[in-house]
Amino acid sequence: MASSHTVLMRLVASAYSIAQKAGTIVRRVIAEGDLGIVEKTSATDLQTEADRLVQMSICSSLARKFPKLTIIGEEDLPPEEEDLVVWVDPLDGTKEYTEGLLDNVTVLLGIAYEGKAIAGIINQPYYNYQAGPDPVLGRTIWGVLGLGAFGFQLKEVPGRKHIIRTTRSHSNKLVTDCISAMNPDDVLRVGGAGNKIIQLIEGKASAYVFASPGCKKWDTCAPKVILYAVGGKLTDIHGNALQYNKEVKHMNSAGFLATLRNYDYYVSRVPESVKNALIP
Repeated sequence: MASSHTVLMRLVASAYSIAQKAGTIVRRVIAEGDLGIVEKTSATDLQTEADRLVQMSICSSLARKFPKLTIIGEEDLPPEEEDLVVWVDPLDGTKEYTEGLLDNVTVLLGIAYEGKAIAGIINQPYYNYQAGPDPVLGRTIWGVLGLGAFGFQLKEVPGRKHIIRTTRSHSNKLVTDCISAMNPDDVLRVGGAGNKIIQLIEGKASAYVFASPGCKKWDTCAPKVILYAVGGKLTDIHGNALQYNKEVKHMNSAGFLATLRNYDYYVSRVPESVKNALIP
């Protein structure tokens, strides 16, 4: 690796601190009362002042400490160079943020080398926000392949039930057909890719199904590492590994499937009609 293990761990430590600062910014924007909402491509594709401020904060902090790092963020700041890439989603679950569904919101920083996701940081700015008067808000979950994942208590869905999480705002017939084929015991539509992966690792869901091309690389890079570090799996809907090199297209055009356990069951149930509609 062009950057040694020591450099990677320096980057992970910096990203952890930067993600915590990002969570503070997310909370401050709401506290100040003006979300500064603008529509990007549609009424469901929104950007807020928090998206903009967090993206600037993350990118400037990383670029200052690691000037050769490639930083690819959702809010269109220019990348630099190098094979070590950080994929940034400054506010995952923006629509839910604007609607007050604060437990759906995360900040995502995924680190990849030569196309492979190797480290990830997920900050939940509003973790614990419903815990009563004056709760201590926020937590940061992080993981490195080969080292593990930290900041949460790993749990599994009891009784091998098929409890599926899926998109709240991007559903379509492909999504519903795919989920139906998996014979779910329960289906819940919630916001935020980071939030849904956390539900997998905390025993609130057994699969996260996104049979649609709506999700981007910055949505899945950090969550993929956290999931893999505890024995889970995240692939496209065909079972192919997702790539995270700087030249790759940003859209996960073949959707994705994530599980903590029993991956083979879920991927085997994906209908051929869904696979044929979602081209890698």
